[in-house]
Amino acid sequence: MNKQIILKSRPQGKPSLKDFETQEIDTPKKEGILLETKYISVDPYLRGRMRDEKSYIAPFEVGKPLESMIVSEVIDSKIEGFKKGDHVVGMLDWKKQQSHTGKDLRKIDADMAPLSAYLGVLGLTGLTAYLALDKIGNLKKGETLLVSGAAGAVGSVVSQIGKIKGCRVIGIAGSDEKIKHIKQKYGVDAGINYKTTGDINKAIKDACPDGVDVYFDNVGGEILDAALQNINKAARIINCGAISIYNETEVPTGPRPEGILIKKSALMQGFLVRDHVSDYERAITDLAGWLKSGQLHYDETIVEGFEKTPQAFIDIFEGKNMGKMLVKA
Repeated sequence: MNKQIILKSRPQGKPSLKDFETQEIDTPKKEGILLETKYISVDPYLRGRMRDEKSYIAPFEVGKPLESMIVSEVIDSKIEGFKKGDHVVGMLDWKKQQSHTGKDLRKIDADMAPLSAYLGVLGLTGLTAYLALDKIGNLKKGETLLVSGAAGAVGSVVSQIGKIKGCRVIGIAGSDEKIKHIKQKYGVDAGINYKTTGDINKAIKDACPDGVDVYFDNVGGEILDAALQNINKAARIINCGAISIYNETEVPTGPRPEGILIKKSALMQGFLVRDHVSDYERAITDLAGWLKSGQLHYDETIVEGFEKTPQAFIDIFEGKNMGKMLVKA
């Protein structure tokens, strides 16, 4: 039997397994392209789609399958341009098998990189890191780049691009093990364990004695507040994620940044990778080149088993992943 995972109920606060349900469904008819799921991407932004509110992307519907970026294998095709054995990536339902029109699917080359990489370093993760730095960060050699969530999927790529561009890179992560890892594998110059430091503001100041020129924010909340206290004149703050507040049931309040932004003539801008589709090819070309040359490395946390997709998603909010979190179906 085929299987799918639906949103059973909208989470209140942090999601739990009771908010999801795995169902057995009929095998799809052999029309269009028949796809078999290989790897599923689970990402923090999916939490926002579980809310019944207007956003940059439509919310999930209760009682219907969730969706995310998925790598699939074509097991039958009646559409020109796709053949059995091809691998594709695109926004797809959480189903073991599904039929598709082929629209918005991108064929990928398993010989160029492992299939899972197309959901990470060569997928939206890598594109987000590259294009956010390109469009907003405007990195200059010798500058200080501060990265939160530096051991995560996006943050680890951001950190390495910073080094490639000649910056001093400071990474913030949630354990001594992760700090050691990002320094050894990604070349980060210094790290801050936000869970053990008593004063995150002082920790950033000590690690960035010349101030922060670019802050790549993946977490929001108190770490963003502290980073703002340490920015330089004409600093650029990239708001890419805010995982620290995704599970809040009320809108949190905190320090107001306008005074600092004015005083420092700083830019703080939100980033959505979907706004820059026309730049994807250029970004993937550079990312693939760095990967091939050994300048770019990546980590994956791969959970085995389609039915474990909800738990893998929940585990992101507990920091259980190193690099990109994926499910191998």
